[in-house]
Amino acid sequence: MSVEAIAAPEVDPGAGALERPVIILKSNEFRRAREANWLELERLIDVVEKRGMRALAPDQLQQLPLLYRSALSSLSVARAIALDRHLLLYLENLSLRAFLAIYSPSAGFLETAGRFLRSEFPTAVRGARWHLLIATIALAVGTIVGFWLTAGDEAWFTTFVPSGLSGGRGPSSTRADLLEHEIFAPWPGFAESLGLMANFLFSHNTIVGILTFSFGLAIGIPTILLLAYQGLSLGAFVALHYNRGLTTDFLGWIAIHGVTEIGAVLLCGAGGLVLADKILFPDRYSRIDSLAIHGRRAAEIAVGAVLMFFVAAILEGVFRQLIASTPWRFTLAAVTALGWAIYFLYPRGQQR
Repeated sequence: MSVEAIAAPEVDPGAGALERPVIILKSNEFRRAREANWLELERLIDVVEKRGMRALAPDQLQQLPLLYRSALSSLSVARAIALDRHLLLYLENLSLRAFLAIYSPSAGFLETAGRFLRSEFPTAVRGARWHLLIATIALAVGTIVGFWLTAGDEAWFTTFVPSGLSGGRGPSSTRADLLEHEIFAPWPGFAESLGLMANFLFSHNTIVGILTFSFGLAIGIPTILLLAYQGLSLGAFVALHYNRGLTTDFLGWIAIHGVTEIGAVLLCGAGGLVLADKILFPDRYSRIDSLAIHGRRAAEIAVGAVLMFFVAAILEGVFRQLIASTPWRFTLAAVTALGWAIYFLYPRGQQR
């Protein structure tokens, strides 16, 4: 490291050839004056990368940004006076590591996921309680209408329930068919339950949930209509079994997973309505700024709902047929409902 930046002597013709002093800056002198700070910054970065920001003492926390700014200053000077390439690369790497240590998320993936499940998701849901109420009303209205129409004329069943989701059930289904091949059908086995049913159910429900959430960007009207339509399908299924005297057994059969699955659908709808709310009523912000500020809460609700769909798929694909007793099905559904209620209603962290 012997590269020099030399300012040539200048002569003033009117001053009897007086010369200005020669300025010489060697890269080894540049490094010697600042290397202690660079090494200290590197040491602090190593601690943050291995053990996190909390491992630093209070004085080290104050020192870290100062050393970072000093390294940036050194890098700027080094670039301006064209010091050796190796020193430039070292300072660039050191500055980048310091930036990531200071400004990147302080928690790892597991800690971030834990904080989301422990606090952020339930807090976001509690903050959207009015939107959740509207989503529940939309689904309930659709369910009532679907039940009323199908109970009076089962031809409505094929209108409200797509053939791909009916599973062969319809107006031609007998009571025995529904009992033997649906409500109390034998468990197909662990591999088939998880590998086929749970995978299909999770992917289908997730698509429907994401659509319900995304339609909130269209002022929420498609979200409400999609919730009502899902209610129509549910009401049609209930009416089909009601006409055959299987209401209690059918409700027990769907309750195992329905508590979680319907809850997730409602949360997707609530998240979409949060988006619609902030588009229609941006308060003192512009609509874009309002979405940027409040969109994170809506996204947290949607992400948490997708995780609930996964839980519902496991319950539906495995436990729904594994438990062949209606009272026990209702018991498991009640325990699930109580668990979700405690999870969402028990305060954790700071309220928004």
